[in-house]
Amino acid sequence: MAARAKRIVVHGRVQGVGFRFFVQNTGLRLGLTGNVRNCPDSTVEIIVEGSEKKIAEFIRQVEKGPSYARVERVDIVDIPVEGTYGSFLIEGW
Repeated sequence: MAARAKRIVVHGRVQGVGFRFFVQNTGLRLGLTGNVRNCPDSTVEIIVEGSEKKIAEFIRQVEKGPSYARVERVDIVDIPVEGTYGSFLIEGW
């Protein structure tokens, strides 16, 4: 199955609630690669690569988020696959 890549921006109460760790753990559990980071505008940006089916499940989990988060909106854009990620990383800003 061909790899896909998406850029996901999550809006809501998603910083300071363990959201990046939740995203990383979800991505690793599903065998996806990419990164997640807090942005200065209080959103969280995710780059994810993997199969369409696994990314769809990943997005379902991200839309729910961890218990202390409140996801208000999720923006998703297809992007070119880079294939440079060896794992799922948390990045700072």
